[in-house]
Amino acid sequence: MAKHVIQSKRGAAPQGAYSQGWRAGDFVFVTGTGPVDPNTGKLVGDTIEEQTEQTIDNLAAILEADGVSLSEVVKMTVHLSDTSLFSRYNQVYARRFSRPYPVRTTVGSDLGHSPGMLIEMDCIAYSVEKSKASGRNRPHSNARNKSK
Repeated sequence: MAKHVIQSKRGAAPQGAYSQGWRAGDFVFVTGTGPVDPNTGKLVGDTIEEQTEQTIDNLAAILEADGVSLSEVVKMTVHLSDTSLFSRYNQVYARRFSRPYPVRTTVGSDLGHSPGMLIEMDCIAYSVEKSKASGRNRPHSNARNKSK
């Protein structure tokens, strides 16, 4: 199974020793990211709604760097600084993702490593590699004609 790292200047830059994403075969893994402006490196938004939008934008940018869209996400993990924010974040989430929704785990977490951060998300997407998809219906070049 082939694998390669994914990087995007349109997604928030890593704040530590990790990659933005990896493709391993037909799976794409995107690191935990928050509501950070990719141009300034600063936190965006004071409300959970604003921060959820920016966080999903960051995930989408990293996915798109490998030709994958939010519609191909199959698993989400979401960390909220305060679980009482769930319904408000969920309204934005439900608008940005479509049915059938990805499976999801949402937990309360201490996000104190980034003061003011209310949310962090990571995801896994399933997307057939483009090189595989384009070759699926082609005849094998080494096929031999067995008729004589």
